[in-house]
Amino acid sequence: MTENPKEAEGRKKCPLDLVPSRALMEVAWALANGADKYGAHNFAETGVKASTYKAANGRHMEDWYQGEDLDPESLRHHLAHAAASAMIALDCYLRGNLEDDRPG
Repeated sequence: MTENPKEAEGRKKCPLDLVPSRALMEVAWALANGADKYGAHNFAETGVKASTYKAANGRHMEDWYQGEDLDPESLRHHLAHAAASAMIALDCYLRGNLEDDRPG
């Protein structure tokens, strides 16, 4: 069978089909919670400190690890909040507005 040229070109692009949809939707809900509190995409305009998002990520990971699945404020999964924190830090890094205040 001859390969469809559209499929060959598609394989050269970002494989968004590999992102788990259910997890992505949970992260979107966590981001919506942050948007309600701080404004949508506020981090894109202002940039963020690495330490702020490391701390937020760590709090959510620790709460989850200690047995608390849902954040009591948002009622969304702590892992979704942790992933959202990592995504914001990565987005700001890629934009060039992540303040790198990591020690050492």
